[in-house]
Amino acid sequence: MTTTTAIDNPVLRVAPAAPAEAAAYFRASLVFHADVSDVAAVLAAGGDPGFVVLDSRSTESWDQGHVPGAVHLPTALIPEQAEQFLDKSVPVVTYCWGPGCNGATRAALALAELGYQVKEMLGGFEYWVREGFEFETWQSRERRDADPLTAPGGADNCGC
Repeated sequence: MTTTTAIDNPVLRVAPAAPAEAAAYFRASLVFHADVSDVAAVLAAGGDPGFVVLDSRSTESWDQGHVPGAVHLPTALIPEQAEQFLDKSVPVVTYCWGPGCNGATRAALALAELGYQVKEMLGGFEYWVREGFEFETWQSRERRDADPLTAPGGADNCGC
């Protein structure tokens, strides 16, 4: 039997954080992020969700598809136009294309610097579509089948 030391193990080469430190980190992560399926569930429930969804992408991207009911405000326009579209007493959930894009992070930063409460929607528009949620284009509403790698088939949620 072979024993692997932490130095030989790339996962444990840097030891995990102490449980209290890890709890603080993950708690903080939840303060800054929202999950696509959680946002979709709250919006689908109807009524006042208690937050506004903001699409920070270009007009061309918005026309290609966006979350129904989202506010469109490209990141570059936030400093001069945020007050026209957003109420500082209502939390904002930003999104952009997906995990490979930091546009939602930049939008969240710009909003926070202006005094807004803000979270970033993890996965962005890519995961909104991949999880099978309805979206709007400049022409119509659409929905694609959920990708089984991102959402369980036949279930309302992943059980997370």
